[in-house]
Amino acid sequence: MQAWQVHENGEPSKVMRLAEVEQPVPGEGQVLLKVRAANINFPDALLCRGQYQVKPPLPFTPGLEICAETEDGRRVIATPALPHGGLAEYAVADAAAVLPAPEALDDAEAAALHIGYQTGWFGLHRRAALQAGETLLVHAAAGGVGTAAVQLGKAAGATVIGVVGGADKAAVAREQGCDLVIDRRSEDVVAAVKEATGGRGVDVVYDPVGGQAYTQSTKVVAFEGRIVVVGFASGTIPSPALNHALVKNYSILGLHWGLYNTKHPQLIRHCHEQLTELAARGAVKPLVSERVAPPAAADAVQRVADGVTTGRIAVLAGAGAAV
Repeated sequence: MQAWQVHENGEPSKVMRLAEVEQPVPGEGQVLLKVRAANINFPDALLCRGQYQVKPPLPFTPGLEICAETEDGRRVIATPALPHGGLAEYAVADAAAVLPAPEALDDAEAAALHIGYQTGWFGLHRRAALQAGETLLVHAAAGGVGTAAVQLGKAAGATVIGVVGGADKAAVAREQGCDLVIDRRSEDVVAAVKEATGGRGVDVVYDPVGGQAYTQSTKVVAFEGRIVVVGFASGTIPSPALNHALVKNYSILGLHWGLYNTKHPQLIRHCHEQLTELAARGAVKPLVSERVAPPAAADAVQRVADGVTTGRIAVLAGAGAAV
């Protein structure tokens, strides 16, 4: 079969190679899956660079999020078990973690209703306890993780402020439902949030960026607000001033979604049921900005790494995928 492989760490466009490899053999408790669609996530770039918290043995196949078909014909979504990731014709996954693909979504959309939306649901509901009527600020609101949080925030009845970088991304964030969009390249984020909230600030901040975005978050979070730390796409891990959190009475909440797979796996399935219901009634619909053929996968991972994409890029198996 064909699979993209990484034999050494580095930039995705330089270290990913499309090769003929043996079909993976499932281990105990695993299943073989025929990949229908694989979505590109920022952690795929980190895996290539050797900077992700999980470091699979070389060579490995990236691709953390797929819609696939089981050997008995069921359409499912899954997080493949590395080193046999989803940027291949076949992948393997832990049987207990395989979930039914939502009927309301096509293959690319179904695959995208997993990591980003699960992360958003756990972050906004389980960690931050977002309530209807509250104000939510989402950093990188036009990206795959950000658009999921925007949609989930609106579905929860919150007012959503999106922070983006550039006019094109601002348009995407508005289309996804943001009540207010702030372009950090041309606007003062802190001043714009304070003006929009009458100086009060926001109840919840969803931050997959870190760095300067986190610093801005501490300046706009309201009394008893919550900052959800999701990741560090900026490449800079902030060092929070805990005296500031004490003085302003806000909470800093970490979210490592993958940990629920080992600590509370039943919550993953419960979350999937909630997301499937939201998708069925049209309250959420993953933004798949591009659908590409397998030969374009390395370029897609590199563009996600460079931060120039919006929504998700899906790599589609078989006919119908356009570069």
